[in-house]
Amino acid sequence: MSRETTFRRKKILFIVGSPNQTSQMHQVASLLPEYDTFFSQIYSKHPIIRQVVRSGLLDRSILAGEFRKKADAYLERHHLRNDYAQSIYHNRYDMAVICTDLLITKELRQLKTVFVQEGMTDPVTPWGKFTRRLGLPSYFAANTAFNGCSNICDVYCVASEGYKQQFSEWGTDAEKIFVTGIPNYDNAVALQSNDFQHKGYVMVATSDIRETLRKEDRPAFIRDCVKIAGGRPLLFKLHPNEEKERAIREIQAGTPAGTLIFTEGNTEQMIANCTELITQYSTVVYIGIALGKKVHSYFDVETLRRLAPIQNEGKSASLIADLCRRYLEFKGTREEFLRTARINTTSSTHERERSAHPYHYSDQEGIYPTA
Repeated sequence: MSRETTFRRKKILFIVGSPNQTSQMHQVASLLPEYDTFFSQIYSKHPIIRQVVRSGLLDRSILAGEFRKKADAYLERHHLRNDYAQSIYHNRYDMAVICTDLLITKELRQLKTVFVQEGMTDPVTPWGKFTRRLGLPSYFAANTAFNGCSNICDVYCVASEGYKQQFSEWGTDAEKIFVTGIPNYDNAVALQSNDFQHKGYVMVATSDIRETLRKEDRPAFIRDCVKIAGGRPLLFKLHPNEEKERAIREIQAGTPAGTLIFTEGNTEQMIANCTELITQYSTVVYIGIALGKKVHSYFDVETLRRLAPIQNEGKSASLIADLCRRYLEFKGTREEFLRTARINTTSSTHERERSAHPYHYSDQEGIYPTA
C-alpha cells in the first residue's frame, strides 16, 4: 500500500442550493475539520436537464439563476472549495451530504449519503398525489412536497418527530430518519438579542409563488395583511427569489404610507422584533412559533406546531456532523449502522475544534433563511 493511500484524508461533498441550505451545509462542514470538504450547487448530468439549465428556463429554481449566483458568492466569500458538479477538482469522494433528495445523480448514489432537511416542504397537491400513485420520481410533483421522501439517501436528518412521521408516510424508511433538528431553526430564543432597528410591527414574509409558476392573487393577500395589522405598522420582507420591483410596486400600492419593505436583511431578527407574523409558504413561520408569536400561514397552523423544528440551543449542526462522522467511519453495512446508530445528545468532542477550522462558520454574518 502506498504512502499516499495510507494517509489519504477522506473527502465529503456538500450539495447546496438556497442561501439557507448553503449556510446549513457550511455549519455542518465546519464541524468536520478532520475531512476535506467541498461544495457544489445541486446539479444534474442528464443531457436534457443540462440543456434546459443552459437555456435559462430553470433560473428560478435552485439549479441555476440567482440561487446559484448567491451560493457561489457565499462559497467564495468564505473560502470554501467549490467543486460544481464534481467538474473542478475531480476528487474521489467518500460521502455526500445532500440538501434535497428530489434530484440525486448516479455518482452521488454510489457514495455514503446523508440528507439534511432544509425546512418546510410545499403542500401535497392532487397532481403530486397522482404522480405518487404512478410511482414517478418525486420531482414530477413540480414542487418540494416530497423532498425527504424519496428513500434514496442512507441517513436522513430531520427537524422534528412530526417531519419524521411525514417523510416515512410518503416513502422514506423510518429507521433511516434521525431527529437532529436543523441549523438556523434550532435556537430561536437567541434571536431576541439583536440590533435590528425596528420593533413592534406586524411582519409579512412573502413567498415566491408566482416565480415558481403557481397562481397567486398578491393584491388580495396584501389587503388581508392590512386587515390583520388593523392600523399597526407593517413590515414586508420579500423572498429572495421574487421579482422585487413588481412586489415592491404592489406593496406600495396596497398598504398605508410608511410601510417598511426589505429585500435583504436578517429575516430571523426581523421576526424576533415583530408582534405578529404573516407568512404564505415560508419556513420562517417556525421562528415565530418557537418565539410564541401569533402566526398566520397558508398551512394549518396547528399542523405547523406539530411539525415545528425542535429547539436544542443550536446543537443541530453538531448532531448532524456527529452522525456523518460515525457513518463515514463505520466499517459495516448501512443496515448494520442503522440498527446501532443513536443520536448523541451530548456536545460533540469536535465542537472545540470549530474555531480553529479554516472554514469557520459565523452566525454573526446574517443568514437569511427562506423556503
